[in-house]
Amino acid sequence: MSTVHTSKPKPFVLYTAGTPNGRKVSVFLEELRAVYGEKVDYDVHKINISRNDQKEPWFIKMNPNGRIPVLVDRAREDFVVFETAAILLYLEQHYDPERKLGFDPVSQPNEYSEMLQWMLWAHGGVGPMQGQANHFNRFAPEDIPYAKNRYILETKRLYGVMEIRLTDRDYLAGPGRGIYSAADINVFPWINVHQFAGIESLDEWPNLEMWLGRINARKAVQDGLAIP
Repeated sequence: MSTVHTSKPKPFVLYTAGTPNGRKVSVFLEELRAVYGEKVDYDVHKINISRNDQKEPWFIKMNPNGRIPVLVDRAREDFVVFETAAILLYLEQHYDPERKLGFDPVSQPNEYSEMLQWMLWAHGGVGPMQGQANHFNRFAPEDIPYAKNRYILETKRLYGVMEIRLTDRDYLAGPGRGIYSAADINVFPWINVHQFAGIESLDEWPNLEMWLGRINARKAVQDGLAIP
């Protein structure tokens, strides 16, 4: 009699695409996998955003906002999480017991607050503003100099905010020179594609440029950037 071996489903399904928002989550998952192994393994479902897969009824049922990424946690009764900052915080809460990528809200309340502040700052600033710069520089059906200039200038202003924060620091949150955390991962994929937005060089922001190189040197980051 032959024995049928069925593979155990991976804990997560990540619905994603090769965008900065999608890569925030894949980088975070790869960083967790580097520490915890198969406990945070995941399947990838690539979403074709140019075909508007994310607007299909089956996707809208998971995320009414119709945007990637979406994470489904099979280990917790197929619990669905959308919005990148929310996904990172969810993973940090439930799947990083050693707090390798974050801070304990009870024993490290100040550091945890710093992490939240920088995550929400990026979520409401860098992503939307650089996203608009991308649109008006790359995809707008007509050339609108005012819009292009407005969003590039605002993106540069936000880069300047990070430059100030990273003076004498390696990372955005945490004591001393900072500790690599979800705060960095949440904004890194946007800075990493600065040229796509029309910002050719980071020479104007040397601390930011060093921060970017520091994060890009991590193997888990490169693995995450390769997904999907």
